[in-house]
Amino acid sequence: MSQMKEKMHTGELYLPADEDIVKEQVVYQDRLCEYNLTKPSEAEKRAAMLKEMLGSCGKGVYIEAPFYANFGGHHCHFGDMVYANYNLTCVDDTHIYIGSYTMIGPNVTIATAGHPVLPGLREKLYQYNMPVHIGRNCWIGAGVIIVPGITIGDNAVIGAGSVVTKDIPSNVVAVGNPCRVMREVNENDRKYYFKDRAINPEYLECLDQTE
Repeated sequence: MSQMKEKMHTGELYLPADEDIVKEQVVYQDRLCEYNLTKPSEAEKRAAMLKEMLGSCGKGVYIEAPFYANFGGHHCHFGDMVYANYNLTCVDDTHIYIGSYTMIGPNVTIATAGHPVLPGLREKLYQYNMPVHIGRNCWIGAGVIIVPGITIGDNAVIGAGSVVTKDIPSNVVAVGNPCRVMREVNENDRKYYFKDRAINPEYLECLDQTE
């Protein structure tokens, strides 16, 4: 393994155009292109391909095509029953972890790669990578951008269009650019699912039995 390849996962500056890195990356990207050519009716084929492509893949994972990833998802780790809508982009130069039952809206970008502010280093094409952790049972709204090194806690809701530049704790609703905590998930959320639309009490009984 080359020195540059080792540095991909340490947070150190490295050169992503390293020959060994590019050689491996192209193989993963080619496989991702094949995934994006599958038909919606080929659900079983997609599921089998995801098991092969992703770094780790729980049961019931479904990613709508097209799906984009720098390393073809090889550094992505999805728990059980993760759903991602169209145009998920994972800049997975290092690891991205997504917990079970998390839902991801369309046009979401999760980035692990960054570049130095110092212009001379960027001109030399240096890069660094920081992992992203998204907790269990999160809802990541449409158009969200998550930058390198971010951790989002369990049960968090990230509002559509938010740019997440700092860690978000568990059990909160967070929105904005930059994304900030708006409120905690509370008792009102047990009464209404959208504005004044009330939750059917039968649904809550099912929840109480499983909690």
